[in-house]
Amino acid sequence: MSVQRITTRNARFQQLQTLLHNRAKRGRAREFLVQGVRPITMAVEHGWTIRAVLYDADRPLSRWAEDLMRGVGAERVAVAPKLLAELSEKSDGAAEVLAVVGMPPDSLSRIEIHDAFLGLLFDRPTQPGNIGSIMRSADAFGADGLVVTGHAADPYDPKSVRASTGSFFSVPVVRSPSHHDVMEWVGKARAQGRPVSVVGTDENGDADVSAFDLTRPVLLLIGNETAGLSSAWRELCDHTISIPMTGSASSLNASNAASVVLYEARRQRLARQRSV
Repeated sequence: MSVQRITTRNARFQQLQTLLHNRAKRGRAREFLVQGVRPITMAVEHGWTIRAVLYDADRPLSRWAEDLMRGVGAERVAVAPKLLAELSEKSDGAAEVLAVVGMPPDSLSRIEIHDAFLGLLFDRPTQPGNIGSIMRSADAFGADGLVVTGHAADPYDPKSVRASTGSFFSVPVVRSPSHHDVMEWVGKARAQGRPVSVVGTDENGDADVSAFDLTRPVLLLIGNETAGLSSAWRELCDHTISIPMTGSASSLNASNAASVVLYEARRQRLARQRSV
């Protein structure tokens, strides 16, 4: 396979830079940049489309990088070291390899609703790092997928992808502009006999998270980092739950709250399996 070379800040380099910093152009291109052995490996293992592999034109490749390029059949791009360092956004030098990865469609059908469904929805997040952290917890505790709603940070932002430490590629994440499409998706599942409960997290929730049955099919809602859940989502909740706390803190960071609730759901489900 032929190798393209980038030695100057030419049009191709500028296009790659937009994948880091320009959400609109990233969305139009339907691709994003990924770095790191684990994230790229997981992208390949989970069947994501690798469109190009960028590497240091002046440095020998590791065995992993050689195997990667042989295995994916993507475009190969040899990049001058200084330019690769810019694309890597690393303070300690360039990543060995960057991958240009294609975005899947934002279709809720990518998240399967089944009898033991555990879904997560993040309402209007402002920090991409929090999206990545929540995805990491969703992966760890067995969630089926993450929906990001409203005017929100971009899950494909490099900060989000890095914060997920590879879980981005194993847990479906879908962007949905409003609650209408999500509730239509939930409604179809209910009509098919899967009684999904929409459960919001709130410091003044109706029940303590440990006292609420999270073994049922459930869509857990996490609110905006500052304002919490929108009024529309509050009205759509079948139940609200709270996390008991002591001390002077009135609430947890959104990603921490998600981790606590997901852990409790996992704990309850494992306990139920053991008792059967």
